[in-house]
Amino acid sequence: MNRQRFKVATFNLYNLVLPNVVYYGDRQYSPEQFARKKLWIAGQLAAMNADIVGFQEVFQIEALQQVLAESRLYAKAKIIAPPRTGDGPIVAMVSRLPVLRHRVYEVFPPEAKLLFDGVEIPIQRFSRAVLAVDIALTETLECTVFVVHLKSKRPMIPDDVDRHDPLERAKGQARSLIQRAGEAIAVRVILMEFLKNRNYPVILMGDINDGGQAVTSQILSGEAPFRYSPFESKQRTWDVLLYNVKDLQARRSFTDYYYTHIHNGYYDSLDHIMVSQEFVAENPHHVGRVGYVSVLNDHLVDDTLSRNGVEPWQSDHGQVVAAIELKRGEEKDPMPASGQV
Repeated sequence: MNRQRFKVATFNLYNLVLPNVVYYGDRQYSPEQFARKKLWIAGQLAAMNADIVGFQEVFQIEALQQVLAESRLYAKAKIIAPPRTGDGPIVAMVSRLPVLRHRVYEVFPPEAKLLFDGVEIPIQRFSRAVLAVDIALTETLECTVFVVHLKSKRPMIPDDVDRHDPLERAKGQARSLIQRAGEAIAVRVILMEFLKNRNYPVILMGDINDGGQAVTSQILSGEAPFRYSPFESKQRTWDVLLYNVKDLQARRSFTDYYYTHIHNGYYDSLDHIMVSQEFVAENPHHVGRVGYVSVLNDHLVDDTLSRNGVEPWQSDHGQVVAAIELKRGEEKDPMPASGQV
């Protein structure tokens, strides 16, 4: 088979901040710590060797530029990021493939308005702006890659209440969930513009802050059609679905060690790469397919079992890498019995 391959990856950098710059209260890196962080990230990037990397938790583009210079893999690559308008981190992307254009989404589209019993839920902005980048995969094939970082599970608690009160923490977690769900709906609205009635490949990657089967994740990806639905109805649903690369690999594997975060003894998958049906092999009209998927998580430590923890110059997330193989020439794949994905 005549195929060419490119690799995409998502990388939560865990507070990438220049040395001696205060962030989150009174935290800061010493020059020595920042040097170790640059070296560690460069090592992870070398292991990944991805052509497109989506980053989360970037506080300064200058810090990311220094990291990429340390890696020596992206000397001619393009760095894209939204403007940093507040005190928090942003997402970013580096691409060795040609970048055609990009868009930044800070405000929810009007169609994302969510009503509950006739009352509008007052969430209108992303906690971290969404980045969409159009990439030239070949001379004739484009793809749009989204980088997202949805609201974390960390409780949103007002300053005037006891942060350690169990009920207030529960309310804070509910607020975070509502914000994250609102963001997922808004991203889904944006995705529909790129997916619906188009044979156009889309990739979404980032820290979703939820597992693959969580409701917010399924809002992003869409829900697979019921097996007994009419074929025409299935086609309309397949057209706007995203598929988690973890699940695509699981169809061909026998074990599952996919986790990207450990918190209080719970091993979870918060970081995901999702692709449209154009990169799903079971789609008879695919232009490429997801090959091998890997997770770099050996550095993660379960602190309920060990006195050690993740070092500040490392990341508290694992990195996800997916290799995508493009079809070339007149190669055709057999249509599955179901007729589609």
